[in-house]
Amino acid sequence: MPRIALVFPTVVLMLVPATAADWPCWRGPTRDGHTAESSGWAGGKWLAEKPAWTAAVGAGASSPVVVGGKVYAFGRGGGGDVVRCLDARDGKEAWTVKAAGPLYGRFHAGDEGFYSGPSSTPEYDPHTKLLYTLGPDGDLRCRDTVAGGNEVWKLNLYDAYGAKQRPRIGRSPVRDYGYTSSPLVHRDWLLVEVGSPRGTLVAFDKRTGKEAWASEMSDEAGHTAGPVPMVVEGVPCVAVLTLRHLAVIRLDAGKEGKTVATFPWATDFANNVASPAVRDDFVLVTSAYNQNAICKLRVTLAGATEVWRKRFPSKVCTPVIAGGHVYLAWQRARCLDWETGEQVWEGGAFGDAGSCVATADGRLIVYGGSGKLALVEGVGRSPAAYTELAVRDRIFGAVAWPHVALSGGRLFCRDREGNLACFPVGG
Repeated sequence: MPRIALVFPTVVLMLVPATAADWPCWRGPTRDGHTAESSGWAGGKWLAEKPAWTAAVGAGASSPVVVGGKVYAFGRGGGGDVVRCLDARDGKEAWTVKAAGPLYGRFHAGDEGFYSGPSSTPEYDPHTKLLYTLGPDGDLRCRDTVAGGNEVWKLNLYDAYGAKQRPRIGRSPVRDYGYTSSPLVHRDWLLVEVGSPRGTLVAFDKRTGKEAWASEMSDEAGHTAGPVPMVVEGVPCVAVLTLRHLAVIRLDAGKEGKTVATFPWATDFANNVASPAVRDDFVLVTSAYNQNAICKLRVTLAGATEVWRKRFPSKVCTPVIAGGHVYLAWQRARCLDWETGEQVWEGGAFGDAGSCVATADGRLIVYGGSGKLALVEGVGRSPAAYTELAVRDRIFGAVAWPHVALSGGRLFCRDREGNLACFPVGG
């Protein structure tokens, strides 16, 4: 059987290069839920019975990033936001830095029992070795990883840009979880979903923090994990799922911040949570509640058109597009046909799953529930049915929303309370 295709050049060209073993940002090296590493499945073995090491990194739904044998974790601790740098081999602390910051964003409203601390995943820039974090109250910070995490620059997005509380959407009560979006490095810019009257998306000079430009669109920020790079008819762009729309915004010289396309996508409870998934000039958007669907859009420089819409939503987990199929996990893992949206298979039980990763050997790592890790055959290996090779349940006691990271033959997983575990793959 053919293996799952894992590399999409139009996306890779947009991203800062990293080594094959690194996991420098949200959803991996190419920000799309793919890895060039094998799952580690060998001889019927996958994970050891116990993790190689564990660490407490502070509350929050922020995912770990792994670069150069170091794990960077962002969480809540000691009354503020904490960044920890740990050795990937043994979990020993290299350095820790703390900064003042509240438990919730200043306009927080609803569901506080389900989240606390940072939700945004740090972004690492291999060119400068700078690490960018965004706290729930809009504290955007740039740190030098070589200099022990020293602060290079900082900015509070609420104070600087005047974003207000997210409005009520539909018939649901007001929901506002503060800043959740993960920044994105593009060339010399740091792209951040600010969601203010001055611009939905703002580009900052990644070295100084000075504003480079702001988008002409001024929607409020969604609750997703951030902008996703794409190329439309040869033009570099980003897809952003705001509170009200899927928006595609230009990045090319002279037209930075111009809107290419918008598509209405507002979700009750402001729960546009799963990020857009991109392949070539197509975008997938999905959410539950009133939308209760996954929708494929084709984007041109003239706008966006709907290709198909199916009732197979994902509530938290961003879909992964691999070869001719789409994988997602909410309650159950699903495989859909990329061309038609029809379901190929479904199975497992993952609750509000946080992540799905496609590996180089045609398999999927699915993570959800209260720390449930499963290794699942992709459709190239199991075309007709859901096939679970290995599963480890209840690794933690809290909800497993943070995305897993696979780097250097080690799988890093975390729960919402800040428990981090490292499992070598391969038994």
